[in-house]
Amino acid sequence: MGMEPDREGQAAKAASAVPGSVPVATGSRGSDVADLLATLGSFQVGAASNELIDQMRGLEDVKSAIAALQARTSVAFDLAQRREQAATGVPSAEQGQGVGAQIALARRESPNKGSRLLGLAKALVSEMPRTMTALETGQLNEWRATLLVKETACLSVEDRAAVDEELAPDTGTFDGAGDKTIIAVARAAAYRRDPRSVTQRAEDAASERHVSLRPAPDTMTILTALLPAAQGVAAYAALSRHAGSARSGGDTRTRAQVMADTLVERLTGTPSGISGINVQLVMTDRALFQSDSEPARLQGYGIVPAGWARNLVTGGQAAGSPESKESKDFKVLLRRLYTSPASGELLAMDSKARLFPPGMRRFIQTRDDTCRTPYCDAPIRHIDHIVPWHNGGATNLGNGAGLCEACNHTKENPGWTAKTIPGGRHQLEINTPTGHKYQSKAPPLGSRY
Repeated sequence: MGMEPDREGQAAKAASAVPGSVPVATGSRGSDVADLLATLGSFQVGAASNELIDQMRGLEDVKSAIAALQARTSVAFDLAQRREQAATGVPSAEQGQGVGAQIALARRESPNKGSRLLGLAKALVSEMPRTMTALETGQLNEWRATLLVKETACLSVEDRAAVDEELAPDTGTFDGAGDKTIIAVARAAAYRRDPRSVTQRAEDAASERHVSLRPAPDTMTILTALLPAAQGVAAYAALSRHAGSARSGGDTRTRAQVMADTLVERLTGTPSGISGINVQLVMTDRALFQSDSEPARLQGYGIVPAGWARNLVTGGQAAGSPESKESKDFKVLLRRLYTSPASGELLAMDSKARLFPPGMRRFIQTRDDTCRTPYCDAPIRHIDHIVPWHNGGATNLGNGAGLCEACNHTKENPGWTAKTIPGGRHQLEINTPTGHKYQSKAPPLGSRY
């Protein structure tokens, strides 16, 4: 972390050499960007095959050039925000907070992605000029430039610049190279330059171990664990051995199915993985009792077919659980939700405990489903006041919103405000320090988006 001051200084020096900046008016695009969009709108697709291929390649070069311009704009914006924050008395250690979140909103990305894009921009603009030139000229796309930045992240400013010079991406050294080749070459160059830092990075990687879940098509999910190599290999080997033993004993499931089912059973203690766990399945009474086709919503996953949801509730095998007596042996608790017939907005929930804080939290989490910051989609970690309590905001359902931890911290930075917008489904408006406004509407309990 001791290298951060140098990196900021390098960024300031590089950004000062950028010819001009993109003028942005509140709520509108800069005139030069509008002209570019108008030009693209008049673009005519060719007819002959060879012409179409040439156009596709040319458009790919344009995408790379635009990515490079976005990087320069991001660095310039970061510096402008730091200057403005310094002028208002924000301590130097806190300057720059919220910049990545604003970039994310402008680029319609999650806050996490916005921070990574800002880090990429700083590295390209101030520390890897030859990689930057390769991006500007279309010799690298944004993803492959990201790979080079990622593989040199553990190096000092000087060593990273030296690797950038050694690889010289702007000379076409990566023409025809795939992602794996670029990663291998960059990793080898970084190791030659500073083997100790690269080795330390590998040792520190264990601290980043985690488990994540993301949706997959057809009511499936992808459960991922990032583990140290020895632990990951050992876990996979144990599942593989068990699958081999089960198959030898006459189990008719495929090897992959046995491994997947065993993983669920060993983690949850039940073959189905459902007993004793609140899965938060939200569906209409018509879909549950009258075979209506209105889709349901599974919290943490998204929209699921009504038939699949009914099978899950009644213990049917179509929901994907391994066939066994235990998979039907779980308790179903129904909690009534009341929605507006016109908008699908969640209005109220019955509760024996009435609306004390735990009930409110459950209500808001069910209503919002994921973080309410636009483009975020992260799991809800905090139930927060939209208008802060210390500013007179009430502790009620209308003034509550579900946020991820990062977005909740971001909204506390100077210049960020939020308010609710009356009418229709629950809606809030987020105002950033630059005066831009972004709106977020709670999802309907159904498929009417």
